[in-house]
Amino acid sequence: MPLYLQFKDTFMANDFNKNEDALKMAWSAVRQKLDKIDLGGGQKSIQKQHEKNKLTARERITYLIDADKPFIEIGAFAGYEMYEEHGGCPAGGTVSGIGYVSGKQCVIVANDQTVKAGAWFPITGKKNLRMQEIAMENKLPIIYIVDSAGVFLPMQDEIFPDKEHFGRIFRNNAKMSALGITQIAVVTGACVAGGAYLPIMSDETIMVEGAGSIFLAGPYLVKAAVGEDIDLETLGGAVTHTEISGIADYKFKTEQECLDQVKKTISKLGENQKAGFNRIEPKLPSKSDGEIFGILSEGNTKPYNMISLIDCIVDEGSFDEFKQDYGKTIVCGYARVDGWAVGIVANQRIVVKSKTGEMQMGGVIYNDSADKAARFIMNCNQKKVPLVFLQDVTGFMVGSRSEHSGIIKDGAKLVNVVANSVVPKITIIVGNSYGAGNYAMCGKAYDPRFIYAWPSAKIAVMGGEQAAKTMLQIQVAAMKSKGEIVTAEQEKEILDRITDNYTKQTKPFYAAARLWVDAIINPAETRRVISEGIAAANHNPTIEEFKTGVMQV
Repeated sequence: MPLYLQFKDTFMANDFNKNEDALKMAWSAVRQKLDKIDLGGGQKSIQKQHEKNKLTARERITYLIDADKPFIEIGAFAGYEMYEEHGGCPAGGTVSGIGYVSGKQCVIVANDQTVKAGAWFPITGKKNLRMQEIAMENKLPIIYIVDSAGVFLPMQDEIFPDKEHFGRIFRNNAKMSALGITQIAVVTGACVAGGAYLPIMSDETIMVEGAGSIFLAGPYLVKAAVGEDIDLETLGGAVTHTEISGIADYKFKTEQECLDQVKKTISKLGENQKAGFNRIEPKLPSKSDGEIFGILSEGNTKPYNMISLIDCIVDEGSFDEFKQDYGKTIVCGYARVDGWAVGIVANQRIVVKSKTGEMQMGGVIYNDSADKAARFIMNCNQKKVPLVFLQDVTGFMVGSRSEHSGIIKDGAKLVNVVANSVVPKITIIVGNSYGAGNYAMCGKAYDPRFIYAWPSAKIAVMGGEQAAKTMLQIQVAAMKSKGEIVTAEQEKEILDRITDNYTKQTKPFYAAARLWVDAIINPAETRRVISEGIAAANHNPTIEEFKTGVMQV
């Protein structure tokens, strides 16, 4: 086993300031991109929306939610730098998140009509399904604000027929109804073809007169199919569906009146049984929000004490470390975040003494660390304590010594308990998230209730340098096998190209665009998103029996 050196949590003032500047600049770059995303289809499209007396998706949500409560946006980066050949799809063509309406926590999904008339791209479907998943997992009411032209036809084969495509939305409508989850649809614009089922499969449907419409086929298609001449309002407007078909439940002249009706409905919802996660009066952390920026070095190249980061998040004096002197590359412990009891599993960047001398281990998981973390996670499941994973992991330790000690066995044990954990899991990727370390520390594939990334996050199979050199060797070998002569200059050019492409894929923007993470967050908001995540999870009283199945021990 490795010999751990004493970790000294000391920073020179200039190191702290340098780290702080780098992370704040990284967050500023995220914020600048978000400001552009917030414009949806752009100022001209927003102006057109206003000229029709219609609010934008973000304006609708702002009007709906309680101003004095948090709103956690989910999927703002969905579709980022994707579909450029089609003009892009900012925020996946929808604005969504978790906020409070009439004092009750709700999931909200609003089509953004300024983006391709609210048409559904493949990422739009994935994002909407993610929001429904959040509602189902946490038993939260869900509010749909509908204003969509339907499937984006040039990409229909990637959004229409498969299990996680457009039709799954309506399957989820039915499942949520059976689970007793409140669903309310506000139709502020077009609701066409298959999309017409979403409001009708909701509990209540509210329509804006003169703007909202629901039909399986619009006037042009009706004319082509059956030869009938009919206008949009007569075919499927608010009057038609509240007075003739009976499909809609309410109609109002303005969007604001429709949203006021939603507020009234939500205010009357009865209280359901809660999961009962423990919460007491919260205390502020022992360290200020600002201190969280100065811990990680630029590029995350230097070791740091994860306990310092934890102290910026948890209530003062609440962290109780588990097996403090064992398995030191993973820190485990009970704590409170905004009063909520949590179990924390966090990677520790530490210095290790090997046969060749001292070396930095960037969150490497050893046998003893995996064993400790698995035991702690089992304890949290038995005690019904939600889990928080703080990821900065490069993977499991390799080499003959680790293999002979059974690193795969111990790693499998950790993966087993993470996969089978029944308490809510919230994952924050603060630094590296590489290889099997991503899995063991509750990456996206392991069903965290919520997963967020800092601007400093990197997600990949392995580090960029190692991956690029591996791919270079493969490519050069293939070229030489064909009789090609590869010069040193050519090798460098190939390596630079591979490195640039791979580095781009490891950045948090790439991950957030594909919804591998729910959002890129301001590090200072880590405490808030954890607290809101547990508050959401507390609405679901159902916690299954914890079982792990067969494990090698």
